[in-house]
Amino acid sequence: MARALLIVLDSVGIGGAPDADRYGDTGADTLGHIARACAEGRGDRPGLRQGPLALPHLARLGLGLAAKGATGQVPAGLAVRAAPEGAYGHAMERAAGKDTPSGHWEIAGVPVLEPWGAFPVTVPAFPAALTGALVAGAGLPGILGDCHAAGTAIIDRLGAEHVRTGRPICYTSADSVFQIAAHEESFGLERLYATCRIARDLCDPYRVARVIARPFVGDPERGFRRTANRKDYAVEPPGHTLLDDLQAAGRAVVSVGKIGDIFAHRATGREIKPAGNAACLAAALEAFATLPEGGLVFLNLVDFDTEYGHRRDVPGYAAALEAFDAQLPAIRAVLRPGDIGIITADHGNDPTWAGTEHTREQVPVLAFGPGVAPGPIGARDSFSDIGATLARHLGLAFSGAGMPWI
Repeated sequence: MARALLIVLDSVGIGGAPDADRYGDTGADTLGHIARACAEGRGDRPGLRQGPLALPHLARLGLGLAAKGATGQVPAGLAVRAAPEGAYGHAMERAAGKDTPSGHWEIAGVPVLEPWGAFPVTVPAFPAALTGALVAGAGLPGILGDCHAAGTAIIDRLGAEHVRTGRPICYTSADSVFQIAAHEESFGLERLYATCRIARDLCDPYRVARVIARPFVGDPERGFRRTANRKDYAVEPPGHTLLDDLQAAGRAVVSVGKIGDIFAHRATGREIKPAGNAACLAAALEAFATLPEGGLVFLNLVDFDTEYGHRRDVPGYAAALEAFDAQLPAIRAVLRPGDIGIITADHGNDPTWAGTEHTREQVPVLAFGPGVAPGPIGARDSFSDIGATLARHLGLAFSGAGMPWI
């Protein structure tokens, strides 16, 4: 039996999906717009990076060609003269959303075709019955926020009042999410988690995909900052995923980063949750080195999305992409004959786009390994083709959607 390493570059889309107009995202292109901005000097930041986007290892795997399949053109700086070293293509999402759970579940074989519930762009954003039940159930003096907001901005705006009053900051976005921010010390981390568990039950009738605990520290004088103790309370996938099939077959699964939260800790095996892309990647490679035959390491690298996409930070996003690219030789080195590595994404988050939300985009599919035949795999009609391909590679009976390319 072989092994598999699945890496999701959270939000690294490569061009608008065919139905992007339904989401107000016609023309969005996370990778392409970052590359263009860097080529035009808009990706420079003193002490961080400068110049054109440099992703030589990803380009050799076929990233530029995958992007060309999605948009008709190779992003600036990603052209290569040599034949690609990986199998490359682009995938379109069938799920009715552009959020993290929908993207990951579809990768694992379960497209969610019915739209999630979302809260209106009003103040208040949440139904009075929902917030009233949360206040009563969690013993709160009330809540702050009750609106659509960017996480760091609303903490800056309401952090001091939260510390003074003890009222947690509740906010949402265009995604199907109820987010609760609270100070780790004055409010308490465990109390925040307990409040989110109550909110999870209350949000179920509204078809809310995730309740997210957003802890922070600091004070009004020095400022506030979010910590790595975020926790997502997601609903379970509505069908059997690749992870369920692996568990049923007695295979080893290691989930790194926020994978455990995304799948509501169902069939996610050994969970490792370091802070930051670099630490998550290092943990995944260490786990893969001792992974038994037939097993899967499933890694999410969330910094692209939370640190740079939502904050519309082009230089930061570009630097994070270049840092990941520099690790490609180490990633490829852990793959032995029979192993497969796949790099993909779950949605877009174009840092040049209006607002602070995700963008409905196609995602890259790059497959590589000692025995993986390089070349085009074309346009994939569903992210689920990834799960179907991994199942076939691992010799599993797959219960999900999707068509393998091998």
